[in-house]
Amino acid sequence: MTWKQWIFPLVIVVWLLADQTLKVWVKTTFRLGEELVIFPWFRLHFVENYGMAFGIQWGGEVGKVILTGIRIVLTVVFLWMWWRSWRRSEHPLIVLGLSCIVAGALGNMIDSIFYGVLFTESTYFDVARFAPGKGYAPLFHGRVVDMLYFPIWEGFLPEWLPLIGGRYFVFFAPVFNLADTAITVGFLLWLVGTWRVHPKRENHRTDTETDADTGKGEGLTEGRVQPMEEAGMGDDGRESCGNA
Repeated sequence: MTWKQWIFPLVIVVWLLADQTLKVWVKTTFRLGEELVIFPWFRLHFVENYGMAFGIQWGGEVGKVILTGIRIVLTVVFLWMWWRSWRRSEHPLIVLGLSCIVAGALGNMIDSIFYGVLFTESTYFDVARFAPGKGYAPLFHGRVVDMLYFPIWEGFLPEWLPLIGGRYFVFFAPVFNLADTAITVGFLLWLVGTWRVHPKRENHRTDTETDADTGKGEGLTEGRVQPMEEAGMGDDGRESCGNA
């Protein structure tokens, strides 16, 4: 195993540390809903969600526990996929993509499992404190911290658009975090890496089949029965002995 392969575990560690550092800083610095404008099109906007990536929610408290369980199972599955790909030294884009996915899955899983027991409640008036054992929710009921907001364009849509014309619209509206970004980027890298590997396998299979067919053709040519003229036989089937 070369030193280059250790870059992939390092990607997981660095991205996970960056994700958790930013989340803890926002959680213990911002009030809920507070916003820091960095650029007009990029802001840190503190929100919390009970659900999946990009603030998607489902099923209330029961759904939250179910989603946390699903998140744990998927994280274990992706860890196993990453470990197998890493040990086999598969295509770098595949391993890098899985590394990003694992980092993102671990980052959001930590929020869901532990943040409820580690931090006090974030409200629109109070900033949360790090208080292990005196948190706002029991284990597995934590809320995922989101803060990355990119309102690249906002305004009223043209009236002539069907169904949504005249409505106020923001692109890109969802608020997300570094873990969500890692999962999205990792999935795209994994797709590209898989696409780059599979055509090579198909081409190799096609070349092998072509070589095999060519070999069969050559074998038939070498083992064919010679015409009577080439074997020195006359039209009546007897061997030709030349002119008498």
